[in-house]
Amino acid sequence: MNRLGKLLLKTLSVSLLSVSLLACSSVQHHKKTAYHTKAKAFATLPDGLAFPEGIARNPSTGDIYVSTFSFAGNNTLLRYDKTGKLLAQIDFAKTPLLGLAFNTVDKKVYICNTGDLVGDKSRIQRVDGDFVTNAKVEDVAAIPHIGAPGSRTVNNPDGSKDTIIFGDNAAAPNAMTFNKAGDLLISDSFQGAVFKIDNAANCKKQCAVTTVIHDSLLATPGFPPFGANGLALNADESKLYIANTGDDRILSLDMATKELNVFAESINGADGLAMDANGYLWAAANQADKIVMFESTGKVHGKLGIPGRVNKDGSHSGLLFPASLVIADGTIYVTNLAIPLTPAKGDEVEEAVSKYTISAVKIPQHK
Repeated sequence: MNRLGKLLLKTLSVSLLSVSLLACSSVQHHKKTAYHTKAKAFATLPDGLAFPEGIARNPSTGDIYVSTFSFAGNNTLLRYDKTGKLLAQIDFAKTPLLGLAFNTVDKKVYICNTGDLVGDKSRIQRVDGDFVTNAKVEDVAAIPHIGAPGSRTVNNPDGSKDTIIFGDNAAAPNAMTFNKAGDLLISDSFQGAVFKIDNAANCKKQCAVTTVIHDSLLATPGFPPFGANGLALNADESKLYIANTGDDRILSLDMATKELNVFAESINGADGLAMDANGYLWAAANQADKIVMFESTGKVHGKLGIPGRVNKDGSHSGLLFPASLVIADGTIYVTNLAIPLTPAKGDEVEEAVSKYTISAVKIPQHK
């Protein structure tokens, strides 16, 4: 088992009484529109940097921001212009970074810093959107340790039940989104929670963090071992969509009642989410090497991308472990995390990657 695998398994260890994930699927099969759109390389990370994960965009300038998630060090926040030219980068050394979000109020990039995973502290940070190389980064808030969510009962088709008990894991802020009021919503993959920072642009130093929801449906015993992940609000902000990567699900949270329901099932490695201007929800399916498009009912409307293959020079074509995405001007920009996660050797395409990319995928015309 490689070092990354050992660290993840140690951090994500859970205590299970009895687990069976063989329940019959209740997903209805609909006729889908399949889009085999080719993903083009938008940018390639500098040599020595690996595993691009988070992504955000400055709508005023078109700048694209990318973070890296590595347990081997060399974690970096990168700033590209709209053509894919690298403008600046900030070194975070050993601390893995996950999601990013751009705040149009203060023109700053907000960063999920997962320090808990390497003996530091997990927190939200921010930096000016036009940052230069090694600019100063500001701490916004520490992610609270609220413990494990309650147990989850799974009904089986034979009438039996399984109970999942989750461990008290590290704080792991993974994805973020801003609402129209300027509040920052944050998912926590290991604690099974969504947090909120009110009016983030105007809070200074240690901002107050409140819990929006803490629920067993936001944790996972599955693979990849990350629960609550990508976040996206619908147009009127009545619903918050939350990806659960290990459960292959997208959940829907009623923001008024806090009722949590399953929106879509069997999304192989549901990761980053984004809502487009037409009300379609897009999800990165990291284990399927696809981007999936959903109607408001949860019905799959189409899929983008051709799974990646590794070239002789260590680069790759197509999507490979797509993690986070952002939509702009009819194009989806997506990070190709391309990270091997299993202890076995030779079973993952990602093992051969040495040059890491951000892809640009054109959204085709659809009905």
